[in-house]
Amino acid sequence: MARLAPKTRETLDAAQQVVWDRIASGARGGVGGPFLPLLTSAELCARVEQVGVFIRYECSVPMRLRELAILFVGQHWKAEYEWYAHAPIAAKQGVPEAVIAAIGGGADDIPFDAEPDRVVAAFVQKLLRTGRVGDAAFDAAKALLGEKGTVELTGLVGYYSLLAMQLNVFQVAPPPPFEAPWK
Repeated sequence: MARLAPKTRETLDAAQQVVWDRIASGARGGVGGPFLPLLTSAELCARVEQVGVFIRYECSVPMRLRELAILFVGQHWKAEYEWYAHAPIAAKQGVPEAVIAAIGGGADDIPFDAEPDRVVAAFVQKLLRTGRVGDAAFDAAKALLGEKGTVELTGLVGYYSLLAMQLNVFQVAPPPPFEAPWK
């Protein structure tokens, strides 16, 4: 983190250590990425992390579609660490490498092989580009995910946008030799 002093558990105050320990012992298995700058505010970090546990691991949007949406958010905000962390997960969830490469490169014509991917992509891209979603994209997402899933997909875009902003503002870089596909 070029803009904040490096953090280890030992450099934190008691409140920050509590949050560190909860993150380290949870589903993530460690503390890194956006949570390092967020720990500067133990209160904010604790709340953001709990939203993240739900969004990443428990929401009703299928995992493959969650990861696809995260790739669009990472590419939109040019959040290298977000891409570094989630492109491999998307691949493991069955998102084709050609789709991952096209999203990373900012292509307009993405070679989707599944209709649910197209639906989620249209919804997320429109939301990121305009802050709104038209009726056709909304109706398609609602038909695919239901009302609850559409609300959760919208929350996912907001949550990962928040993380992307933390990563970018505080210059949290992925480890070398990683290079983002949009460079």
